[in-house]
Amino acid sequence: MIQVEDKIISLDIFEKHFVCDLNACKGACCIEGDAGAPLSHEEEKILGKIYEKVKPYMREEGIIEIENQGVAVYDEEGDLTTPLVNNKECAFVIFENGITKCTIEKAYNDGIIDFKKPISCHLFPIRIKEYRDFDAVNYEEIKICKPACECGSKLEVPVYVFLKESLIRKYGEDWYKELLEAAQLLKK
Repeated sequence: MIQVEDKIISLDIFEKHFVCDLNACKGACCIEGDAGAPLSHEEEKILGKIYEKVKPYMREEGIIEIENQGVAVYDEEGDLTTPLVNNKECAFVIFENGITKCTIEKAYNDGIIDFKKPISCHLFPIRIKEYRDFDAVNYEEIKICKPACECGSKLEVPVYVFLKESLIRKYGEDWYKELLEAAQLLKK
């Protein structure tokens, strides 16, 4: 583990390689698992405000789930998440040419909203557990991301490099610069 400010970072973030390969995985991270995307209470409020702008991008099934359950639900473990369709895929996904896409991100890319997507999605496969005095920043290795690991290894792109934008979004530019310094020290 490495500490940068009050963040405890798993060595896997520096040592593992990762580059999403949507043609191989088809966006499985949006439809696999036992719950929707983890959300903060602030993100729940944001999703409530932007829902009507995202709605035109959504599938009917997703709209029905959100209108029945709301933009966020509590999963079996008591964590706030996006609702699921068919107890499987995130209510905010659509399928284009066999690939799962995020309607929130599509609306963002079209300039309709200024919220890219939940930070848990943007940071994936990094998972952050917030404690009172520190954040634990860990790499979640899962089977569906094997193509991303292979692609990252081939291109020699560590997890922290691939997720630069989302790490800066979460913790800021100055923190990321310190993370880069830590990465350089680890290489020595």
